[in-house]
Amino acid sequence: MAATQIAYTAHEISPAVPPWLNKGDNAWQMTAATLVGIQSMPGLVILYASIVKKKWAVNSAFMALYAFAAVLICWVLLCYRMAFGDELLPFWGKGAPALGQSYLVGQAKVPERVATEPYYPMATLVYFQFTFAAITLILLAGSVLGRMNIRAWMAFVPLWLIFSYTVGAYSLWGGGFLYRWGAIDYSGGYVIHLSSGISGLTAAYWVGPRIKSDRERFPPNNILLMLAGAGLLWMGWSGFNGGAPYAANIDSSIAVLNTNVSAATSILVWTCLDVVFFGKPSVIGAVQGMMTGLACITPGAGLVQSWAAIIVGMLAGSVPWVSMMIIHKKCSWLQKVDDALGVFHTHAVAGLMGGLLTGLLAEPNLCRLILPRDTRGAFYGGNGGVQFAKQLVAALFVIAWNVASTTLILLVIRLCIPLRMPDNQLEIGDDAVHGEEAYALWGDGEQYDQRKHGWHASEMTSPSPYVNGARGVTINL
Repeated sequence: MAATQIAYTAHEISPAVPPWLNKGDNAWQMTAATLVGIQSMPGLVILYASIVKKKWAVNSAFMALYAFAAVLICWVLLCYRMAFGDELLPFWGKGAPALGQSYLVGQAKVPERVATEPYYPMATLVYFQFTFAAITLILLAGSVLGRMNIRAWMAFVPLWLIFSYTVGAYSLWGGGFLYRWGAIDYSGGYVIHLSSGISGLTAAYWVGPRIKSDRERFPPNNILLMLAGAGLLWMGWSGFNGGAPYAANIDSSIAVLNTNVSAATSILVWTCLDVVFFGKPSVIGAVQGMMTGLACITPGAGLVQSWAAIIVGMLAGSVPWVSMMIIHKKCSWLQKVDDALGVFHTHAVAGLMGGLLTGLLAEPNLCRLILPRDTRGAFYGGNGGVQFAKQLVAALFVIAWNVASTTLILLVIRLCIPLRMPDNQLEIGDDAVHGEEAYALWGDGEQYDQRKHGWHASEMTSPSPYVNGARGVTINL
């Protein structure tokens, strides 16, 4: 009894362990943040470096690395409180630093998320939300790989974070007008995937296409390493969706299970469609199916039953497949816009569909675990039809804002910096842009020669089914 009393007293008086701190929640939230961070560093760095043509491996990896670092500094200097601080406008918070000791050691606060008040310090929440902001920019980068001027990218990252990402995050997560209205985005289907897919497509339009030889022949330089990056992305998603309740609770467990069920189902459906229509399973296709399954379940991961996660996975593995393999080939505008890794299909289409499915399948009892109001999908009666309408309107707002903000940002940058690399750099790749190459496949100091080291159609025995010319689309992720 005495030992218990001493331990309790120590807990009360220790400045490092205030009474409001839940050590379990804090440990899980920091773990979840680390898992999400690993999705970007090294997950998407490895995946991007491997899935692109060899001559763009260094540049693609560096774009992801730069974005991760730049977002963190902008986040703590200004953007966290624009996304989660006091209201400036109905869709935007007041920007301010999140660096002061008095601010970071206090209990975390998320405006209006009264059903899930965090029981850990603000420093934990600031870092957790940073990892979401960073991966959004890195996903967006997939649309403009292989031709965007690196200096333009360096200017674009902080501007897009300030004027686009923070608006979506505040509106749906930070207590903004869409959150108060009742729109749901459990863990980023709209804030992250829809916004990165729409902005990526918009950026691809303004930056312009890759050179003809890269669009026609863009084979991955290392499929096995690509799978390693994809594996880090998949496993890290347990923190992505499992950390969304801001606590180590029942809803977190449901979210983790549903996330993995949806991803696995989507992979199987995508692979089956490849076999039926093209005669063989594609490893790149399986990674695409994984990605769409993860993105599609994200808006409602902790709000739908696990049988519904299978339905979500089935649709995630089929609808984006149709948009990529059929609609893309028939739409001249989509073929004109060079979305290098198909971010529009795997993130915008999947994220939009996931948000709308949440409006149909959100289960009332699961919603009560995290949401402070009565919420239910249309399949559960009541005001469910209204919820679906709210999901649709929220999606339209995110789409419109990202198209407008991304366009304006790139037009401003274009006044000072060319958005696209010059053709001589595009012909050579990494060596011309960075003075570095991913693989030492020829002698030190040897000049890159397209005739000697480039890809030639006559040397390819069996073209990848995901390269332009074989199925009419680019390699997509």
